Amino acid sequence: MFTGLVEIIGTVAALEELDQTSTGGGGTSITISAEAILGDANLGDSISVNGTCLTVTEFDKSTFKVGVAPETLRRTNLGSLVKGSHVNLERAVSASTRMGGHFVQGHVDTIATIQSVTPDGNALTFRFKPRDPAVLRYIVEKGYVTIDGASLTVTKVEDGPGGWWEVMLIAYTQEKVVTAAKKPGEDVNVEVDQVGKYVEKSVAGYFEGTSNGEFAILEKMVSKLVDERLKALGKQV
Repeated sequence: MFTGLVEIIGTVAALEELDQTSTGGGGTSITISAEAILGDANLGDSISVNGTCLTVTEFDKSTFKVGVAPETLRRTNLGSLVKGSHVNLERAVSASTRMGGHFVQGHVDTIATIQSVTPDGNALTFRFKPRDPAVLRYIVEKGYVTIDGASLTVTKVEDGPGGWWEVMLIAYTQEKVVTAAKKPGEDVNVEVDQVGKYVEKSVAGYFEGTSNGEFAILEKMVSKLVDERLKALGKQV
């Protein structure tokens, strides 16, 4: 589990398409320079690499290696990395982590292509078109979306087969994530907010008669939120 708050930008030190070493497992491996986050590293740790949860198979004081499964290469932009590529990195949450972003699993839903980058003052507005348009139903204005592992707020959405969404990168964020340096036509990894998926499944289960009480729990949560809001409004009046 991650927060979507990128800790550092790492650099690909090596990429082996057929790593026959014990830590490569006979498949694709990536070695990344990231000294700043390896002080407490352990074998088997999870690190988000451009929003993809990967397992540390080898490390030293300045680099770590991860194996990348064929399915991961198909569903993410990691297959396009080369030596020298920059990647967003975040360690898995710990008991002391501050939850400043949102709950991110590190499971990429689809790839999206940057359609445009528009300056707005000192900020940049990015427009993304997903490879799988089905994810648009989980993307709502002012909601969360994870782009290359970074938790960002959606500023605008256009639904439909040719749909897209936009996010704005403030000046501070531009210095902290790899997306800011990308151009139209380049791809990003996308993970939608999991809350939308759970709500969709609960509602579908309710109408199909297979919810097993899940919708009742959701209904109680919504009812409680409404009651609290009505009480707050009453106090204001």
